Amino acid sequence: MVNLASLNNPRAAQAFVDYLKNQQIEAQLAVEAADQVAILVDGAKLEKAQRLWHEFEQHPNDEKYWQASWQVGTTDSALSYQGSSFNLISRFKALSWLNQAVSLVCVVLYCLFVLGGFNSLFAILKFDPSNPIQWFTPAVIHFSAIHLIFNLMWWMSLGAKVEKRLGATQLVFIFIITALFSNWVQFLMVGDNFGGLSGVVYGLLGFCWIYGYLTGDSVIKVDKPIVGFMLVWLVLGFADVLFVSMANWAHLLGLVSGGFYGWFLSTTKPAKLKANDTNT
Repeated sequence: MVNLASLNNPRAAQAFVDYLKNQQIEAQLAVEAADQVAILVDGAKLEKAQRLWHEFEQHPNDEKYWQASWQVGTTDSALSYQGSSFNLISRFKALSWLNQAVSLVCVVLYCLFVLGGFNSLFAILKFDPSNPIQWFTPAVIHFSAIHLIFNLMWWMSLGAKVEKRLGATQLVFIFIITALFSNWVQFLMVGDNFGGLSGVVYGLLGFCWIYGYLTGDSVIKVDKPIVGFMLVWLVLGFADVLFVSMANWAHLLGLVSGGFYGWFLSTTKPAKLKANDTNT
């Protein structure tokens, strides 16, 4: 193992090491001081690791490094992370007002459900074909803590990707389009007893997947393992073999509508979008 670089942010260093492992590069951390760690890599792949390190130096807060820790399974380690810019509070503060607002609304409504307001609130927020506002409100209600956490994790992560590249307006469009299609089809196929941000989350996934693939945008592009995981989860939902009941049609139509919008947007101003990508 050879020394690639040193960093005074142990959590960020851990995320980068996990990313290297996802890129098939053997890597590990070595403590140099109280808050200083060295990144050691396989000498045979040093050149590739150096290229990835330069990318990391330019965009250390890119979501792909944080997501790598989830994929590798090392969201925690024995290193001290005091002062880390990767902690949840600072990550939430870095989100846009729109991303924060949707997240907070979901959390507040879930807390009100738990405190006894489920029946009255669900009657107001559940899908109602006669009320256009209630075509969208099912997206912000959740029935379990796991459901809420899973959706918000992807909403904040993928939403941040879209906003970083295309701005909050496009995130609003994606929310409206995917919530509209996913909620309507779920209602038509199953009924009004559903809720959750999952349709929008799958819409964001579809958008980032197709748009990132067609434009080559490294900021929005979603790694293949993530796409694979979410698609397998979708299939398992339709197979009805999971321990939870899922709004499968909402997931599917969210994915399709988000992917279609990603395709549409990629064909409108491709030259400008690709030019922007070279400046990241």
